[in-house]
Amino acid sequence: MSGKVVGILGATGVVGRQMLECLEERNFDVERLVPLASARSAGKTIGFRGEDIQIVEATPDAFEGIDIVLGAADDATATRLLPEAVKRGAVCVDNSHAFRLDKDVPLVIPEINADDVKWHNGIISNPNCATIIGLVPLWPLHQVAGLKRIIASTYQAASGAGMPGLNELEREMGCVAAGEPVSETAPFAYQLAANLIPQIGGFGEELYTSEELKMGREGRKICHLPELRVNCTCVRVPIMRSHSESITAEFERPITPEEAREALAVAPGVKLVDDPEALRYPMPLETSDQDLIYVGRIRRDMSAPDGVNAITLFCCGDQIRKGAATNAVQIAELL
Repeated sequence: MSGKVVGILGATGVVGRQMLECLEERNFDVERLVPLASARSAGKTIGFRGEDIQIVEATPDAFEGIDIVLGAADDATATRLLPEAVKRGAVCVDNSHAFRLDKDVPLVIPEINADDVKWHNGIISNPNCATIIGLVPLWPLHQVAGLKRIIASTYQAASGAGMPGLNELEREMGCVAAGEPVSETAPFAYQLAANLIPQIGGFGEELYTSEELKMGREGRKICHLPELRVNCTCVRVPIMRSHSESITAEFERPITPEEAREALAVAPGVKLVDDPEALRYPMPLETSDQDLIYVGRIRRDMSAPDGVNAITLFCCGDQIRKGAATNAVQIAELL
């Protein structure tokens, strides 16, 4: 691959900065980097490969000459600017929700549906972080036994709310440690330190939140399983980064916990951490700052009726990395 001119839309945010790190770590062939952000950040610099590179205001004309745009901006910004980037010849890998369910836009997890990159029309969407972290370990099990149904509970870190979420949890933990009251908890509806909040996103269909509906809608598209049934509960927990998920999955064909472990032990993007006798299982503290999804607590669903093939597992993955930035850079590598 010849060197590419790469733009990062939202370069100053937590995901944008992680994209820069991932490009460096994975030795992506960047001929020139264009960090793009709001007018208030324009003119400042950001570090990349030992150089200080000036941030450019994100306007339509700023995309001239860019080959690949990695999007780490909000939905409104992505909707306004990424089509302008495409008009100017760029291919965009977007981390926002803006285009994920558009039938003309591929929604890609490279370990699952890399070939979908081939039919893009200028924009490729990065899935929701919880969707990525849950589906990467479920896909190899689907290949063994045919996935039918998912029941998931997610325990999502403050990093899912971006830099404001990380800063707020750190501030609140300081208040709690000092015995001081916590007030003004934005971006969270309530205090998160020493608490958990069983709501991420606004309430919608059947009183499920927008975050909970994403796993089903996105999962069906990514896995090419239009009949896949999903029930999800999403909870914000006082963890800095790395989301955790408890998943019960029902399959078309029989699969034992031993067969599940065998499949996961060799699956791309997965690390099997499942040794109950040694008290070894996935935890956010161990999965942060790396790209693998740790999977463990694999067991038969003892509530399933006779004839129903179901497995329960627990998984963790870094929300900022594989749940966002790394997955986007992997898609850019496919391009």
